[in-house]
Amino acid sequence: MTVDAISDRAAAGPGRSSPAALRPDSDTALAALRCRDDILQALFWLRGEGFGDDADEAAIARLVIVDSAVVRAQLEALVAEGLLESAGSRYRLTARGAHEGGRRFADDFADLQLTAHGECPPDCPHCEAVERDGCSHCLTGRIDEP
Repeated sequence: MTVDAISDRAAAGPGRSSPAALRPDSDTALAALRCRDDILQALFWLRGEGFGDDADEAAIARLVIVDSAVVRAQLEALVAEGLLESAGSRYRLTARGAHEGGRRFADDFADLQLTAHGECPPDCPHCEAVERDGCSHCLTGRIDEP
C-alpha cells in the first residue's frame, strides 16, 4: 500500500481534527500546534509501518485531514525548526523530528496500551469495587504485589 492510498483512506474516514475548524481563515495558534503534532505523528507512523520515510504535502494534508494551506505553513515551520527536512516536494523527519514524533505518538496512544478496567478475570482483587481512575492495576497494567 502506498502513502497516497493510505492518506486517501484516512481522508475518507473520521479524523481527530475537524477540517472546518482548521481552515486558513480560522488558523489559531492551538490549531497550528495540533496540526504540527499531527504531521510529526503521521510521518512517524508511516515510517514505523514501513510505508516510506517521506511524503508530499498533499498526502500529509489527507492524512491529518487539514486544509492544505494550513499544512503548508506548518511544514515550513517544522523545516525551519529542524524537525523536518524537505527533498524537493517531499518531507521527512530529521532525527530530532523522529524523536518528537515518536514521543507525541506514544503520549497520544498510551491509554490504549493499558489494561481496560474490567478486562481482568472475575473477582479480581485489584479492580473490584474501584473506579478506573483510582485503580493502580488498570492505570499501570501492573499488579502491585504485597
